[in-house]
Amino acid sequence: LSGSGVPQLVQPMIWDYAADIDVEGKVQLIEKYRRCGFSKVWFASAFKGATGVNQSLTLIGHHLRNQLEWLQVASRSPADVLEGIALTGWQRYDHFSVLCELLPVAIPSLAVCLQALKNGGYSEKVKENVEKLLGMSNLEIDTFMR
Repeated sequence: LSGSGVPQLVQPMIWDYAADIDVEGKVQLIEKYRRCGFSKVWFASAFKGATGVNQSLTLIGHHLRNQLEWLQVASRSPADVLEGIALTGWQRYDHFSVLCELLPVAIPSLAVCLQALKNGGYSEKVKENVEKLLGMSNLEIDTFMR
């Protein structure tokens, strides 16, 4: 791979939408990419649409934990390797599936995930900021919100 010239043309994107990603495995994968000549990598997380083909509501806690796991990977990787993170929001699993987790029900999850990434973690202050931004009185993380 390093002799092919590909590492000078592209940047790999490492995808994982789980709430409990293998942080050590991802760090090792980044090191493998670097040994092949890739100087930068991207991460891909999800704020919605990655928990079930017919999921109607977004479970914010799952997606928040995914962002926090990626932050751990970033903190354990060389400082100059991360080019960015693609915060994805899938709406269907394939072209024959029904739509899942439409954007309006996922806006709170998007706000929580963006604020967690921006602030390097999640805290009561981050929660209060999201509630203020969305005009909500009680943001629920681990239950389905109505």
